[in-house]
Amino acid sequence: MLQFSYSHFQIGIMATRKPRKRPSQSRSIVTVDAIFDATIQVLLGFGLERLTTTKVAERAGVSVGTLYQYFPNKEALLIAVLERHLSRVVEVVESACSRAHGQPTKTMVDAVVDAFFVAKLENKSASRALYAVSSELGGETVVSRSIARSERAIVDMLKSASDCRFENPAMVGFIASSAVVTPVQALLASKASTAEFEAVRLQLKTMIAAYLNEARRASN
Repeated sequence: MLQFSYSHFQIGIMATRKPRKRPSQSRSIVTVDAIFDATIQVLLGFGLERLTTTKVAERAGVSVGTLYQYFPNKEALLIAVLERHLSRVVEVVESACSRAHGQPTKTMVDAVVDAFFVAKLENKSASRALYAVSSELGGETVVSRSIARSERAIVDMLKSASDCRFENPAMVGFIASSAVVTPVQALLASKASTAEFEAVRLQLKTMIAAYLNEARRASN
């Protein structure tokens, strides 16, 4: 009985974190984009605990009522901002994977690692702050969906490699993807310098290329 009640409680919590409606007209899209950008600015300026929908609305130049037309509360807004951020990162990775289709694995590795670093470093402070949002607000579902999208793109790319075939491309794609995501998250958390990011980026290329080479040999 307790498990049944708790499940319904979880469903209720998740429902309150969903946007009220999706913007469909150009004016609405501009408004929501302004709200998203303002959320990042307030998050960076005041921190997660002091962020309020009132502060976000003021920074975005809209009324609180307008904000509530799209997001029922602070948590729903932050989850939506996190989802947009991760979606943009995934889109960059997907685009890189698409361009690298049919290329040698070395080219593929360079493309994916560079794309992920570029996407995450476009605004390091925002990326770092949104990792905290994910941790505090239970954004695991949003993160998991984004990781799954990236992995699908990487696996499809690996299947098209011009210089090898992998026995288990899904496993190879999972390991390659994880090898990139985890170090970048650690670098952001430690507020690493640009030089440190660059050093890790080059090392990851070497490491993942070596792994793919071994995986290729195991498949032959």
